Amino acid sequence: MTQTTDSNAAALHATPYGTLPPASPMPSRKPISLPRIAEMRSRGEKIAMVTAYDATFAAVADAAGMDSILVGDSLGMVCQGLHTTVGVSLESMRYHTEMVARGLRRAQGTAWLIGDLPFGSYQESKEQAFRSAAVLMQAGAHMVKLEGGGWTTEVVRFLVERGIPVCAHLGLTPQTVHALGGYRVQGRSQASAEILKRQAHELQDAGATLLVLEMVPAPLSAELTTELTHCATIGIGAGKGTAGQVLVMHDMLGLNLGKNPKFVRNFMDGAPSIRGAFEAYIAAVKNGSFPEDAVHAW
Repeated sequence: MTQTTDSNAAALHATPYGTLPPASPMPSRKPISLPRIAEMRSRGEKIAMVTAYDATFAAVADAAGMDSILVGDSLGMVCQGLHTTVGVSLESMRYHTEMVARGLRRAQGTAWLIGDLPFGSYQESKEQAFRSAAVLMQAGAHMVKLEGGGWTTEVVRFLVERGIPVCAHLGLTPQTVHALGGYRVQGRSQASAEILKRQAHELQDAGATLLVLEMVPAPLSAELTTELTHCATIGIGAGKGTAGQVLVMHDMLGLNLGKNPKFVRNFMDGAPSIRGAFEAYIAAVKNGSFPEDAVHAW
């Protein structure tokens, strides 16, 4: 009787096609929040972030202990086959954000979820930015991310004043890659470094609480990380001196169809599973062994 009952119970909880289980297990950690991110930064604990674009990968990353998941507009390149992120629509971002949010709710639901505002969804006006941000927040995002400095400062202020947490993004900003002349390191000259520093401080003062620094020289990133007391820096190709790191999931799992960027490590090497690769990445970010400035930075 017991064996039959156990078999029936197992059958009830089985799901087809590798889908997620029907009920959420009890979380093994407290949910990540803005106060917790600030606390991590103040005590020197590195923040581990990765991109994800669907429910299953988001659930696996969350279960592995990922602090934050970014639904990046990089999905245009790794999921949709586009050459740049410029062609990604707000509807695509809403769709993928909603999928990731569902995955988190079906698992631990503890990771901090960031939705990328795509090109053309916030450049027109502060009001347009709010409408676009509201779409992603209603899809399940806890925070939105936008690229660039200068004119974006007032957009950030407008959103934050209306209760929308904002992650800023400086350095290489893929949505403006054509204006930048390609995928190049930013902030190398003294003049460009000063502009980047000024914009970072302006974004912090406007209320941004996270700042992605992409392909920025390691010494400049480390300097900014020390100076920005209320805004945690997240590096990607910006050295180990930032408050945290982010990688595109496909890159760190060795799924890039081309040549991996200099700042990427394939964490599937030696890992027993995708969850194992996520766990290895988190551990390397936390203990400071990734990235290595001599290998992954400029």
